[in-house]
Amino acid sequence: MKALEVQGLQKSFDGFAALKGVNLHVDSGELFGLIGPNGSGKTTLFNCITGTLRCSGGRVQFKGRDITNRAPNLIYKMGIGRTCQLIEVFPQMTVMDNMLLAIQEVQGSMLSRLLRVNEQANVERALELLEFLRISHVIDEYARNLSYGQQKLLDFGMVLMSAPQLILLDEPTCGVETEMRQQMMEYIRELNGRGHTIVVIEHNMDVVMGLCGRIAVLDSGEKIAEGTPDEIQKNQRVIDAYFGAGE
Repeated sequence: MKALEVQGLQKSFDGFAALKGVNLHVDSGELFGLIGPNGSGKTTLFNCITGTLRCSGGRVQFKGRDITNRAPNLIYKMGIGRTCQLIEVFPQMTVMDNMLLAIQEVQGSMLSRLLRVNEQANVERALELLEFLRISHVIDEYARNLSYGQQKLLDFGMVLMSAPQLILLDEPTCGVETEMRQQMMEYIRELNGRGHTIVVIEHNMDVVMGLCGRIAVLDSGEKIAEGTPDEIQKNQRVIDAYFGAGE
């Protein structure tokens, strides 16, 4: 079954075409990569999928349901979680409070939130995820006091609080050192092994080639290639997009 299907997706900004009829699909349980030079439309594609930007044309389907241009909070509630290039944590709150806040949007009515109906279950889930990400030792620290790598993991953990069926990761290893990069790859593989469908945008070729079984390549808003890591590395259009066409 297809977890995600993008059909002829278009996005224009004041006449500039950022996405030009992109077609791709991601199967349920797949670990899929999305790469391309800076400005190729990768993050714009994520924004259109999650409703942060309205599509100018085309369709987005999640598990067979049309979610094109639906509100971001509704898409989130349907089971799509997403990280952004910039870390989105609340620096003045503790790690635990960040985790608990992340789940509020998908849980029941305002009354049930005020009455803290699911509080104990949420605390237990937060503890489980923080232990999984190996940052449970900073649970009572303010997010502002964490290292960059720890904040990156906290941001990741906040996305996982809602148990999303589809996880979109926008440069999850950007700016982290080698050891943290390897840990993040380990977490992504394990989550995928548990059944999560994951799409990864990455500039680090070693990461995306080492993680993903299938990769799509965008350039100037168009999909120019799709295939296995080996096929992508040998594709001349991809080589030209990254390094410039030969003489």
